[in-house]
Order: sequence, then structure tokens, then C-alpha cells
Amino acid sequence: MWPESYTVGWDVGGAHLKMAWVDDGGRVGDAAQFTTPLWRGLDCLGAAVAEARERLPSSAVRHGITMTGELADLFGSRREGVAALAAAMMELLAPEEVRFYAGPRGFATAAGVDALHPWVASANWHASAALAAEYLEAGLLVDVGSTTTDLVPFVAGRVAARGYSDGERLALEELVYTGVTRTPLMALAETVPVKGEWVGVAAEQFAHTADVYRLLGRLPAHADAEDTADGRGRSAGDTVARIARMVGMDAGDVPHQAWSGLAAYFAGRQLDRLHRACARHLSAGLPPHAPLVGAGIGRFLVRDLAAALGRPFIDVADLPQHSGAGTVAADCAPAVAVAVLMAREPVPCPA
Repeated sequence: MWPESYTVGWDVGGAHLKMAWVDDGGRVGDAAQFTTPLWRGLDCLGAAVAEARERLPSSAVRHGITMTGELADLFGSRREGVAALAAAMMELLAPEEVRFYAGPRGFATAAGVDALHPWVASANWHASAALAAEYLEAGLLVDVGSTTTDLVPFVAGRVAARGYSDGERLALEELVYTGVTRTPLMALAETVPVKGEWVGVAAEQFAHTADVYRLLGRLPAHADAEDTADGRGRSAGDTVARIARMVGMDAGDVPHQAWSGLAAYFAGRQLDRLHRACARHLSAGLPPHAPLVGAGIGRFLVRDLAAALGRPFIDVADLPQHSGAGTVAADCAPAVAVAVLMAREPVPCPA
């Protein structure tokens, strides 16, 4: 049975749109992810929202929106991107109530988005951490997505990040541009071991991390929806061919297991990068018992990181707001968080 009223959270990214809705008790009813390559234009956003709305109940609804898509090179600036995405979502969701998450500033109306654009831009990480902090005393949220990883400490029920903008967070390693599907392999290592030698890695997008984790059998099937680097398939043969091209070779030049070993090496370098960032944040004073809280499609890496760091691991799927919602809701943690937080917002008085 559908609820009488519910709230939808939207996370508008440059490559994906994530949606989750919650009932009045904050329980997740559904969550989903849709491909939205914004660099090709805003038409894909409209199509994705229309598809998402087919999954929603037909009762009264409110919408909370967060975004990272303002960084897409479709826009001349982040401010322009925030304004364009806000206008697009307002039009797509009219006439229902829509507000935009602005981190510690709360939710902005459409009229207030421009004044708060530095807070609205790329604020999805803050929503996820703020909600996690309601259930755990302290921890490090590590949300590993398709393209980026957010690392957000929280202590005593509040977000304890030192940065806020993307520039600040990159400098502080609270944002690391590495993910489990879209990261080019050339970003992980300059040289790799092949046939007993160190071989240079081609500075070209011949293969992505999706190829690595697909070959290793770690990438969830529902998360493997990106276009491949060469536009070909996702079979083991096609996957190996792309990885081989990174070292100027063909798949048949070495045994198949050697390519699995090379994939594991690339994965190890990515894990090393995240391990360093986690260690930095944990050293800043988080209690010894504070867990790593894993979110996103790549949270299987967070389990590995927790083990390497000697920390407890908590899957965001096991937190109360995700109860019974399944793994996809944990993949869409910011959309869930924005939905839960928006559901608590006072309903505006009629004009």
C-alpha cells in the first residue's frame, strides 16, 4: 500500500541521477540510479526524471534536491550550473514543492538558490554524513562512487569536515577523484609489472576501473552500466583487450591470469590512495573505536580499507534509515539522506 504522503530525495550528478523516496516515518520505499551524461545536454536529465517518477507513489509529495552536476562542462561555471540544474528540476517537478540542500544552511527555495549557490554546489556528501552522525557517535564516512570518493569525518553528532567546496575538499583529501567505474587506469599508476618488467602505462583512456573490478568479479552487476572506453562489450575478452591496450599489448600476448594479476595491481594502487587519505583523517583525533562507514557502489573497497586500518566497518545499508531498503539505497546514500532530512522540513503555509 502506498503512503498518503512521502518525500523524494534527488542527487543530480554529472554522470548519474539518483532517486530515493521515504514515507513520513523516514523509511525508504524505493531507490534507483539512472545514467545522465550531462556533458551531452540536459535532455538526459528530463528523460531520467520521467523514468524515476514512474516508480513513485501517486500521493502527495515533496522533493529535496542535492547536486554535483554543476561541475559538468556543459556549464561555464559552478554558479551557472547550480542555477541551470535548479531551474530544470523545478520545471520537471512542477507543481510540487521543491527545495535545494545547502548543507549547514538547510534547504533553500528556488528563489534563494543563487544567493546560496556556494552551499548548494556539491553538497551531497554533507547530507550523507549528517544523517550518519545521527546514529553513530563518531566515524569516517567513505562514499566510493563511480567517479569520486568522499571521506567525511563526523564526531559527537555533527559533521567534522574541514573543507566545504570541492577545491577545499580536494586539498584536504576529503574528496578524492577516484571511483570504481569511470576512473581511467592511467590515473592509478605510471608503471605496472608485466612479464617481469616495469612497463609504462599509456596516457590514454583505453580502459577504466570498471574493467578492473569486472575482471576481478567485484563490480556489482547493477553498477556496471557505464559506456566502455572503446564502446565495445563487457565480456571477459573485451575487458582484457582494453586493459592490455593500456600497456601497448594484445590480450593474447600473455596468459589470461596475467591480466587478472595486472587488474589486481591497478586495484591495489587505488586502494593505497584511499588508505592514505583515510589514515590522514583518522589521525586527526577520531576515537580508536570509530568505524569506517561505507556507502556508494564501491563500498566493497571500504570494507577492505577498514580491515587494513584495523577499524570496524559499518555498511550504510545497515543504518536505521536504510532498514529493509536493499543495497541500491546504500548506493544512493545522498539521495536517501536528502529525502530523510527534507521530510522533517516544515511545510510552508499557503499564500
